[in-house]
Amino acid sequence: MYHVKYPRTRHVPWSPGSTSDDLLSDSLLPLHGKRVIVTEKMDGENSSLYRDGYHARSLDSRHHPSRNWVKAMHAGIAHLIPEGWRVCGENLYALHSIAYNELPSYFLMFSLWNEHNQCLAWDETVEWANLLGLTHVPVLYDGIYDEAHLRAMKPDTEVVEGYVVRLAESFSFSEFGDVVAKWVRTNHVQSEEHWMHKAVVPNGLAPNCGDGQ
Repeated sequence: MYHVKYPRTRHVPWSPGSTSDDLLSDSLLPLHGKRVIVTEKMDGENSSLYRDGYHARSLDSRHHPSRNWVKAMHAGIAHLIPEGWRVCGENLYALHSIAYNELPSYFLMFSLWNEHNQCLAWDETVEWANLLGLTHVPVLYDGIYDEAHLRAMKPDTEVVEGYVVRLAESFSFSEFGDVVAKWVRTNHVQSEEHWMHKAVVPNGLAPNCGDGQ
């Protein structure tokens, strides 16, 4: 079965964390008048889970101890993932730039793709998260697209990396760049050296979340 690299997410035009190397969304017109979901952008490692495998953003992800927890979790639910589907989410086991102290899980799901490379609608994604026993990323806004409202959102950048806005309904892989965008804090990568080259420091889980191993 083929695996798919998660696409780069464009920045909204007012994102303070965009750099010259980043992709900017020229227009969010496809979102106007549509229901959107705004979720917290988590400071972890983008990861994809399939029935037959797992990888981080890179398709040839090498071994790293920060991935052991998610690999073990995946082994327990892989048989529940439909053939050809992939679960995408954030591996939050290792501390990157933001220290989390009360995570509901070390893996937070943010999208689900079927065998036709179609991203499922958000409501279906939440249903599947429940079926798979997974937790989805925190929702900050659920409603009709309102640029003024999004511009007025002021995340606490000491503890929040940013937010992601997506079309609530289903969309194809080719539409991703037009219907998904992010706002990221300034200097969002604050560690002096890349986290993968440092000793792994686990983030903290919320009491009684049941995800510790």
